[in-house]
Amino acid sequence: MKTLLKFLFFLFIGQVLSAQATNLGTAEEAIAMVKRATALIDKKGKDEAIKQFNEASGPFVDRDLYIAVLDEKGIMVAHGANPRLIGKSLLEMKDADGKTFIKSLIDTAQKHGSGWVEYKWPNPVTKAIESKSTYVEKAGALTVACGIYKK
Repeated sequence: MKTLLKFLFFLFIGQVLSAQATNLGTAEEAIAMVKRATALIDKKGKDEAIKQFNEASGPFVDRDLYIAVLDEKGIMVAHGANPRLIGKSLLEMKDADGKTFIKSLIDTAQKHGSGWVEYKWPNPVTKAIESKSTYVEKAGALTVACGIYKK
């Protein structure tokens, strides 16, 4: 009976952890969200797109995924998870390990067109600092980003 209870306990814990993992955005979903965001900028223009990106319950916020947009000087022009960052110069912002990741995001998009950048950042869902990998794409002078949190 003890063995059966242990088995059921670990089965339950495994299902809970699996359910939590499925609530996290995937790399494919992050790329798709960035591509939808850049397409919206192309179709509706920067101002209309930014309004949608900044809507906390809009189409560009999904679980732990959200769109962030930076200009070429490192000013946050849109952020689906933290509106307090909008309008702020973040070029010199460092992550938990001291990496100037905003520079890396902009450099990757502007020099290569797109790519992934690794850093540590607060997860808006868990509120903990976690490893994050962010996909960026160039949209004119803008850098459009969406990241995934790694467990």
